[in-house]
Amino acid sequence: MIVAIGSDLCNIDRIQASLERWGEKFENRVFTEIERAKGNSRPFTKAGTLAKRFAAKEAFSKAVGTGFKRGVFMKDIGVVNMRSGAPTLQLAGGAAARLTEITPAGHLAVIHLTLTDDHPWAQAFVVIEARPL
Repeated sequence: MIVAIGSDLCNIDRIQASLERWGEKFENRVFTEIERAKGNSRPFTKAGTLAKRFAAKEAFSKAVGTGFKRGVFMKDIGVVNMRSGAPTLQLAGGAAARLTEITPAGHLAVIHLTLTDDHPWAQAFVVIEARPL
């Protein structure tokens, strides 16, 4: 069953401006080490790569109904790629705790994530599924 859905649209130019203004301070505050490495591996599309990940964080926070409150922080939500290459989320801290709170007893939460960009926009959709154990 679907437990939650979230989406976000992020302006790539806004992320580029934050990178130019704040540099590593911005990156370290918002993105995980894995996300920063992915962005750095794509120097010509770094802002777009990070904007998609920013949108994924926002989409997840909307799906779980907290935004970035109640212990859910941006760095607790990280985009990682499965072996197939498909993106998914790796959660820690308050983000993981909130997912546990909204998952019905006797179920396993499965996160589905899709990312896309077409300059100047980056978009993410998160679907949280609860599968019976």
